[in-house]
Amino acid sequence: AGVIHSDIEKGFIRAEVVRCNDLVAAGSIAAAKEKAQVRLEGKEYVVQEGDVILFRHSG
Repeated sequence: AGVIHSDIEKGFIRAEVVRCNDLVAAGSIAAAKEKAQVRLEGKEYVVQEGDVILFRHSG
């Protein structure tokens, strides 16, 4: 997270990750979650092309 922005690194909890194509097909984050297409990743996750990420942050 710190590679993207140092403020994210300080309070980073987890990242919710979904592939862009899966998100578009599902129509919303909520629908993608219902289809189990959203996964939680930790600070060691390497972002892949096509990822859509929502950061969980303590701030």
